[in-house]
Amino acid sequence: MPSGEPRQLSLFDSQVPGARTTAPTVPTADTSPDIAPRISPPNRSTPAPEMPGYRRHALHLPDGPLDYALRRSRRRTIGLTIRDARLLIQAPSWATRTQIEEVIHEKSRWIRDKLKSSQERLTLLALQDTQWRAGGRIPYLGVMIALQLDGAQDAWFDGDSRHPAAGDCLRLPLPGDTETSRIQERAQAWLQARATEDFECRLRDALDRAGQQIDSWRLSGAQGRWGSCTSQRRIHLNWRLIHLPPALIDYVVAHEVAHLKEMNHGPAFWREVEALCPDFKQARDALAQHHPASLPLF
Repeated sequence: MPSGEPRQLSLFDSQVPGARTTAPTVPTADTSPDIAPRISPPNRSTPAPEMPGYRRHALHLPDGPLDYALRRSRRRTIGLTIRDARLLIQAPSWATRTQIEEVIHEKSRWIRDKLKSSQERLTLLALQDTQWRAGGRIPYLGVMIALQLDGAQDAWFDGDSRHPAAGDCLRLPLPGDTETSRIQERAQAWLQARATEDFECRLRDALDRAGQQIDSWRLSGAQGRWGSCTSQRRIHLNWRLIHLPPALIDYVVAHEVAHLKEMNHGPAFWREVEALCPDFKQARDALAQHHPASLPLF
């Protein structure tokens, strides 16, 4: 980090589809460098045809056949990447096919899990546009609510916006033939307004209980982090948290407030988190099932 730039710690979810994750390093030979598998976010515009520069291969594993695409490169490591539900491998010239396939065997469970997650992600993305329409359903505070277009003057929520229930509706002042993008824009504007009000209350409560103060806070639209806290005591919270159950929002808030005292992720930090959010482990595990870039899809 450049000198003079404030230190920032972020709550980054790296264990779900669409996020980059690094598996433990594995040597393929005594003289080989480390191997670092990575996850690339699925690209909804990338079709399934051949990848330029890659050659397709098939491998028979105990749990069934597995196709992969291999490209030689000048890199010093064997890289495993899951993209669009495909296994792509970049390998240096020193790596033999035997070495590469030994790595695939060793990482087969990791590969299968990520291929499954990637395929599910692609399926969800294909369905995303159907949410932004009259009668479409989106998650709000952990509850699926319906969108209705009624031409009213202002957007309004047919229910208790602080405690939504299944069957509640968000009514938008739009005609029935409104384009999907416009419906999404208006719905997200309402969600962001609700996020500002909701997060403010949760943040102030956590700060009071922790005996801490902040310089400022604001909503974030980051694609890869739920929240962050800087050494200048500024907190950012991803507005997409408004889609999630309150317990998960409270955990993220507690996580960032704890950084005001402990700018690290050591044992003392987690004790601070637990003091603010006793069930943080359950919330942390539940949050790992989501990624900011995937919402509002569950």
